[in-house]
Amino acid sequence: MKTFIRDLLKRYFSDPQVIILILILLAGLVFIVLLGDMLLPVFVAIIIAYLLDGVVSWLQRFGLPRNAAVIIVFTCFIALVAVLLIGLLPHITRQIAQLIQELPVMLAKGQKELLKLPEKYPDFFSHDRISQIFTYIGSDIADLGQRVLSFSLSSVRSIITLLVYLVLVPFLVFFFLKDKYLIFQWAKELLPEQRALTLRVWVEVNQQFANYVRGKIWEIVIIWAICYVVFSFMGLRFAMFLSFFVGLADLVPYVGSTIMAFPVALIAFFQWGLDWQFAYILIAYGIIQIFDGNILAPLLFSEAVNLHPVAIIVSLLFFGGLWGVWGLIFAVPLATLVHAVHKAWTSSLTRPTPVSSVEQKTAETIPG
Repeated sequence: MKTFIRDLLKRYFSDPQVIILILILLAGLVFIVLLGDMLLPVFVAIIIAYLLDGVVSWLQRFGLPRNAAVIIVFTCFIALVAVLLIGLLPHITRQIAQLIQELPVMLAKGQKELLKLPEKYPDFFSHDRISQIFTYIGSDIADLGQRVLSFSLSSVRSIITLLVYLVLVPFLVFFFLKDKYLIFQWAKELLPEQRALTLRVWVEVNQQFANYVRGKIWEIVIIWAICYVVFSFMGLRFAMFLSFFVGLADLVPYVGSTIMAFPVALIAFFQWGLDWQFAYILIAYGIIQIFDGNILAPLLFSEAVNLHPVAIIVSLLFFGGLWGVWGLIFAVPLATLVHAVHKAWTSSLTRPTPVSSVEQKTAETIPG
């Protein structure tokens, strides 16, 4: 057994570049776990700056100086945030508040519709069982209303924190974009000389993650727009609220769209009951998800992460159980990181890559 372990360590951990890569990953994990809550605005700003940097690089291809491109992109970003906060967010908030206010009436209507089922199918449904179900639902909604009220009364600190973030995050985003090359040069000086494997992992993760993020943003916007048009055309209430969260649900592959089917179905049922319009909404939602999964996603992610659906589901379960909602959102990028580390690690066992060639590819991928 000792010989087996010794041979295993010699085969996979004899390369100092492997040890360096593992130490860097562990240091990053410990840093996020211990200081994640404290430095949350920094992490949010890094993600936003990473997304905006692609637009800055695109403008630079037309001969625009980087500082000018940064100012243009940052100004457009602030304008977009202002539009979302002033125009979209109040509209969605009003629909959420209206939904909460009308829930008792909607439940009463839904109960009336469901009480017709025992008359049609007495062998499968009973009045007592349906009344009991709605009693439980009503008590849960009452508890939800109390929690919302208590949250609104004790949310002064959260509002102040949000206001501070609204100031800090754009400030950090601007300097991350403006001083990108200086930051990368500083980070490069911290790395040891034997960093070829680490740089190889960075090159692959950066390329895959950039393709994934660009495709995911377009997928969210397109599905949001399609759902809003379809729901509004079919007369479904709270169309903006529902379509917005259907679009955001695409952040969690497979699981998100399935979960959002329930609120869409419930709103349609409370609005129309067991009518043909209720069935049409479900059919339309199913067609949109088929379009998303079989046409839109393959088109947008043709050059993005190449992970098996089983690997994606396992990553959702693992990282979601580890970090909750944030783990679900970043499950695919984290799985991509694991895949890139494994690929670079195994390839280094057979054909080590010189540092110079990897650094050249890194420079081509991320200048500076």
